[in-house]
Amino acid sequence: MLTLTDSASTVVKTIIEPTPDVTDAALRISASEAGATDLSLALATQAEPNDTVIVSSGAKVFVEQNAALVLDDKVLDAQVDDEGGVRFSIDVRK
Repeated sequence: MLTLTDSASTVVKTIIEPTPDVTDAALRISASEAGATDLSLALATQAEPNDTVIVSSGAKVFVEQNAALVLDDKVLDAQVDDEGGVRFSIDVRK
């Protein structure tokens, strides 16, 4: 199952924070098809029926079924640059 670094958890919570009226908002990771490595990130207001829900240090991520196959042994990290831009990266879990 995908895990999140502390940095990624903080960034995800910051992204979700502006939607306080939506109690189940999360970052959603999806793939176009099974085994595809081109992943998409989007803000979602609720999980889809086959999504895996990951909660880490208060951050919530929905992982679409196709993406879950690719991310099973991975770690999501995030860096914020000096201008506030966010860059997510995925690494193999050690």
